[in-house]
Amino acid sequence: MGFTQSVKTCLSKYVVFSGRARRSEYWWFVLFAILVSVGLAILGAVLFGTDPETGQGSNLLSSVFQLAIMLPLLAAGWRRLHDTGRPGWYLLLPLAFSLATMIMLLTGVAVFSVVESGSENPEALREPAALIGGTGLIAMYAIQLGLSVLMIWWLSRPSQEGTNAYGAQS
Repeated sequence: MGFTQSVKTCLSKYVVFSGRARRSEYWWFVLFAILVSVGLAILGAVLFGTDPETGQGSNLLSSVFQLAIMLPLLAAGWRRLHDTGRPGWYLLLPLAFSLATMIMLLTGVAVFSVVESGSENPEALREPAALIGGTGLIAMYAIQLGLSVLMIWWLSRPSQEGTNAYGAQS
């Protein structure tokens, strides 16, 4: 499947989470999303100018496009995982882990605040808390990186030949 056909197919199936998507269909659509996002970021910087302090342009156009394309990208990835014989919900693993990490971080900060306020010497608690927090963050980032690499590997695997649990090969 070529670039244009892939974009047309993925946009026409923007909420179809059943079935299968070949490697070319998915990766051409990802390239389309990246190219349009970059183009809109450049256009936004030209139209709306750049911040003199940071040198960054407006991301409004690119952000709106990314929000609009999020569901079609998720559906295409879901179908792509089906094509490799894996459940589509695996695509949500990195997101779920990120949310769990955020909840753990916020819980850790809240617990430390309570413990620190009840301690006679809060300064003595800060170094061990920083060590535990830093170690936890490094571990979480390593796991997140591993999940992301695994997801890219799964999405780049060849299609299962013939019919699998998710339907016939397209």
